[in-house]
Amino acid sequence: MFAVLKISALKSMELKRWTICGLLMLSASAYAHSAPKTVLVLGDSLSAEYGLNRGSGWVALLERKLKTEKIDARVVNASISGETTSGGRARLPALLAQHKPDYVIIELGANDGLRGLPVPAAQDNLRAMLAMAQKNNAKPLLLGMRMPPNYGRAYTERFFGMYGKLAKEYKTPLVPFILEGVAEKPNLFQPDRLHPTAQAHPIILANIWPTFLPMIKSK
Repeated sequence: MFAVLKISALKSMELKRWTICGLLMLSASAYAHSAPKTVLVLGDSLSAEYGLNRGSGWVALLERKLKTEKIDARVVNASISGETTSGGRARLPALLAQHKPDYVIIELGANDGLRGLPVPAAQDNLRAMLAMAQKNNAKPLLLGMRMPPNYGRAYTERFFGMYGKLAKEYKTPLVPFILEGVAEKPNLFQPDRLHPTAQAHPIILANIWPTFLPMIKSK
């Protein structure tokens, strides 16, 4: 009889142990599910709110849009005015290690183009950033840019074309031209005629949002 009681007690203890383990696993799963997603934005002055009041640029608008849509995410804006693709490439490893983002939005290339830098060099830098993001289990989104026609047809076409080539190569979503609906309207630019006004940034976000929303809802 004592042997039976001992076996019964052991079974009861084993059941409790497995019950506790199960509860801990469920708790960890719930925490992982509820943890906010991290969106890293790596860009230049178009994303760094150059000439704007804080909170009026498209990145800040994106963060507010995510809250409105009840999507639990934090946005890290690592954009710097004047940034080039080489600068972004150099900074990205540390940013990935620090923030461990789920998504990386790459908005770079405009300063390379405005300086007339070689397209293959910019393309190589963007390629490296896309590869880094994917290697670190982050989904990249590439934001494309066009150069003004005064840079010559050959250069502007090669420059614009590199974004599509890279998006296809890395099977990553692409917004072909983030200034669609802005570039052709001089009244939406600051006096330097390079940087959009605050009124233009909701349009920029509207160009990005339809591509970004399916990404953040799919992971």
